[in-house]
Amino acid sequence: MNQHKKTMFSMKSFYFFSFFALGGLFPLLSVYLQNEAGLSGAQIGTIMSVGPIVMLLSQPVWGMLSDYTGKPRVLLTVAVVITACTGLLYLFTYEYIWLFLIAALLALFQSPLVPLSDSMAMNYVYKHKEHYGNVRLWGAAGFAVAVWVAGNISDLAGLHVIFYIFAASMILSSVFSMRMPRESAEVNPGIKNGLGTLIKMPRFMIFLTVTFLVFGPIMANNFYFGLFIQFAGGSLAGVGLAFLLAAGSEVPFMRWAGSWIERAGVLKILFIASLISGLRWLFYAAGPSPVFIYVTTVIQGFSIGLFIPAALQYVIKIAPGEIKATAVSLYSAAGNGLGAWFFTFSAGLLIDWFGILSVYLFYGVLTLAGAVLMLVIIRQEKQVSL
Repeated sequence: MNQHKKTMFSMKSFYFFSFFALGGLFPLLSVYLQNEAGLSGAQIGTIMSVGPIVMLLSQPVWGMLSDYTGKPRVLLTVAVVITACTGLLYLFTYEYIWLFLIAALLALFQSPLVPLSDSMAMNYVYKHKEHYGNVRLWGAAGFAVAVWVAGNISDLAGLHVIFYIFAASMILSSVFSMRMPRESAEVNPGIKNGLGTLIKMPRFMIFLTVTFLVFGPIMANNFYFGLFIQFAGGSLAGVGLAFLLAAGSEVPFMRWAGSWIERAGVLKILFIASLISGLRWLFYAAGPSPVFIYVTTVIQGFSIGLFIPAALQYVIKIAPGEIKATAVSLYSAAGNGLGAWFFTFSAGLLIDWFGILSVYLFYGVLTLAGAVLMLVIIRQEKQVSL
């Protein structure tokens, strides 16, 4: 196996095991906090929402640290190992305040995993004329498999097993994080100036808003999709099936994303993915039956499976070369951080006031607003090229 194939194998393995860890823990964490720790709904909501806030604040810092040191692979490996160890701390307490602090600490070290690995992977595949989607789809596969595996093992051994699955999978991913593409030795002393450059780029700031409006609801949906299915009359087994179908459907679309982007262009793909995602939420707001919900979970593959590789490719393309990791971190913070927190928090209020269907109406309207902003970016790009 030549070096290129080894590097591709390491990247795919890292994504599989790191997302296997996430899929094995977070879909069942709220169940553990309720059934094992005996926390109230408000306490669980606070713990689940602290992660996006911490990520919002810490991801840009990790990105700037990566750009400054020029050693994203070292930072990634350290973060992965500490994340694995932090996850095990859940086993030692049922006290709310300690569980809250553990969740915050976990988010702090988990936050650089996606932006740092995405930045390295995208730069590598771009140089070697590969497709990022062919690498990233292994993360979607790992997440989908983990939800099913962790659910079945938990039924047999108890919910506490999810923390061992999480830690073991993260440690396995750390083995491959050390074999990610070699980082550049270049050190950039002007990170603050570079950050200012990004903020002064209109299309970059508009795209951060698009990411907030489109990716935020996608992330928040992971917390409420189960409630929605049960509201529609689905069973707990149906919830697991829906998550498996939704996450699994991302794999083929990520596989096709590269060739579709080449043919249609990255901006058109981003617009189409945003539009379809918004229409999906509006369809759910109409209150369909569980059967139609299961069938339409494949739309998640179309929206996420295309949006993630296209968005990352666009950010890498427009960001100055010396601060690409910072740009990717800001992009991740906009969706995984601020967007996830805002739409998770807002949905909780909407459920109390108007019911679960209002959540998806809210998601649909704002996601479509993001699609409209994509049209603004497309128009700006055309004017620049003239």
